[in-house]
Amino acid sequence: MSHVITTQEFFGGWLALPLLCLTCVSVSLRAQIPDLPARDSAHATSQSGLPCARSSSCARAQPRRSLDGRMEIVAAPAAGEIRIDGLLDEEVWRTAEPVGAFVQAEPREGEPATEITEVRVAYDDQNLYIGAYLRESEPRRLVVAEIRKDYREETQDGFEVILDTFGDRRNGYVFATNPEGARSDRQVANEGREINVSWDAVWSVRTRRAADGWTVEMSIPFRALRFNEGGDRVWGINFSRRIRRKNEIDFWSPVPRAYNLARVSLAGNLTGLPSSSSGRDLRIKPYVAGRTVRETGGSDFEAKGDVGADLKYGVTRGLTLDLTVNPDFAQAEADEQQVNLTQFSQFFPEKREFFLENSGVFYVGDAARNNRVVLTPTPDEDLLLFFSRRIGLADDGREIPIIGGARLTGNAAGFGIGALTMQTKRLDESPSNNYTVIRARRNLFSGSDAGAIFMMRQSADSSGDYNRVYGADANVRFFRRLDWNSYAIGTATPGISGGQYAARTSLNWEGNFFHGKGGVLQIGENFNDELGYYRRTNVRKWFTDIGFRPRVASLASVGIREMHPHIVWDYYENLDRQMVGKRLHTGYTVFLNNGGFGELSYNPQFQLITAPFEIHAGTPPIPAGSWGWNEYQIFGSTDPSRMLSFSLRAIAGGLWSGTQRTVNGNVTVRPSYRFRLTGGIQRTAAKLDGPDADFVASLVTLRTNYSFTTNMFVDALSQYDPDRKQLNANVRFNLIHHPLSDLFVVFNEQRFLTDEGTTPGRSVIVKFTQMMAF
Repeated sequence: MSHVITTQEFFGGWLALPLLCLTCVSVSLRAQIPDLPARDSAHATSQSGLPCARSSSCARAQPRRSLDGRMEIVAAPAAGEIRIDGLLDEEVWRTAEPVGAFVQAEPREGEPATEITEVRVAYDDQNLYIGAYLRESEPRRLVVAEIRKDYREETQDGFEVILDTFGDRRNGYVFATNPEGARSDRQVANEGREINVSWDAVWSVRTRRAADGWTVEMSIPFRALRFNEGGDRVWGINFSRRIRRKNEIDFWSPVPRAYNLARVSLAGNLTGLPSSSSGRDLRIKPYVAGRTVRETGGSDFEAKGDVGADLKYGVTRGLTLDLTVNPDFAQAEADEQQVNLTQFSQFFPEKREFFLENSGVFYVGDAARNNRVVLTPTPDEDLLLFFSRRIGLADDGREIPIIGGARLTGNAAGFGIGALTMQTKRLDESPSNNYTVIRARRNLFSGSDAGAIFMMRQSADSSGDYNRVYGADANVRFFRRLDWNSYAIGTATPGISGGQYAARTSLNWEGNFFHGKGGVLQIGENFNDELGYYRRTNVRKWFTDIGFRPRVASLASVGIREMHPHIVWDYYENLDRQMVGKRLHTGYTVFLNNGGFGELSYNPQFQLITAPFEIHAGTPPIPAGSWGWNEYQIFGSTDPSRMLSFSLRAIAGGLWSGTQRTVNGNVTVRPSYRFRLTGGIQRTAAKLDGPDADFVASLVTLRTNYSFTTNMFVDALSQYDPDRKQLNANVRFNLIHHPLSDLFVVFNEQRFLTDEGTTPGRSVIVKFTQMMAF
């Protein structure tokens, strides 16, 4: 028999908020965290030959400002060749005007950085150069966690630069490195609403360690960037430094701690650049691949070879065209299995490179709050308007061959533009389909924009077999911290009429002490987006996310940096106003100075099920009806930059008709920046009403990463399901033999550890790519 949560039970969690708020306001918000120990003056001598030293005026002098009041750095012309070796020994690094005076965002916002950073910018006809000297009073304590391409920046020391090449204060390119010269790059759009971590450019960086810190030398070709030519060119620019042993983040142009480098509207100005730069961006990247495959239970291996190519061309300084012929995604990482205890299908993120690159251009909606636990923005789980896994992948995960496609992205005539078209082959009962997405967006005033989107699936076999999606959105910023986001979407499918719409509106305030979001999403009964992801139709969702972030000076001495009492409330009703679901998350999170955190939460839930569903193989289905239960959760992690770190999520309480005990834990061992081993377990022990209804669902994972150099690494992911006795393994070797050119060797195996003697499925894939630039 189901148990429905009473009103007192459900809203009991709300009573925690006033108590938590009293905690916040009872302390002195003006109290200061005690000063860190003074810097060691023994390291005051520069080892690079640069004219600035620790006591020099360049790091403490009044910074140069543009007429608009922004911080300013002037690029210096390079008279001779700049060799990218990290030494900073060329003449231009002695004559270029440096900038310093970095300020903290963490832990003491607005105070001077505890270590000195000096940056210079230079250029020649082909490249933009950035030289930085990052002073360090304890250079032996620099933290380097990994050296692979696109490494995790938050776990180590690092230096980043963002370039707003159009000067629109919205979009930019980010280039980052760490003390061992690892490279990471990405595109940022609309101040972080869209972040494209799969964007890759041809650029160079070298670093050197010195007795009093470390140096960075970057070379970024102009042809790798999109920008307007001619006139007095002023780019937006900002620099960021992370000092991991102090969990400190510094910026050249100050950024509040609630934001990050993607807040391009707070960047400074880069001046002194030439009015035009030579070079075009034409890249052709052919590939050849071979594979041998044996299906699970099969006896013979089948060999197959493929060839194809990608082309990237800078149509204008603002627009980039990408073409692909017979694309191959064999090197993409395998999906991670999940323990699913809900009535909804599982969500697996996109991992194919072509679809990840510039994917943010097609996103409609607002970015999720950066809650400092989930560090990357994630879309609203109830509706993702464009979900590229609908192209070339069947619902059961089978790959549908793609003939080819094209993508045009960038800026033209004041509009942000994105257009994508892909053509798939026929596979079994799936017809050959064309998928098209067109997105346009117009910048309005400060931080605001409006746009439109059109999407279509059209069968090549029948003109009457199609699905079309169209809509408009607007994002308006008030007072720098308040954002209003809204969209309205319609769909058209033959044989369906009425109720083919979705709409959403929300307000979001993001501040250092308080954050809040509230809004409503409504999806019509016949809404049908065949290029998107959504969990249900005929639903209206009301949502609220409110929290406080007090920092108490007296707690800093015991390692506590910030407290975060918060409430997340989701309420679902059908369009007849009948409640179909609700969830309240009342949590109290404590963030530590070293980067770890801990959270306690109370999570009552309610679900109305209209049709039975199977929660676990071999157990009776969950019957239709009303179900309510309470969950109590502990969630936390130790310092992720340490050699040994842990994370744990433990849940106790109800589950559908009974109870659950769930543990999700991970242990990471990192003996050096080359090697990392992470073992994890998900385990749920459920006791439900009815005969044979109890079950244990488990999943064990082991992830291994080893980096031979910054251009050669191997990854392995092993997953074991004890209930099915199924072992899946995915091993990927990647050698970047030239810029943006790779050799992949991939091994996959699926094995059932039973006595039946089933032949394991196995595949070996070799893929070679060579990028040619013109």
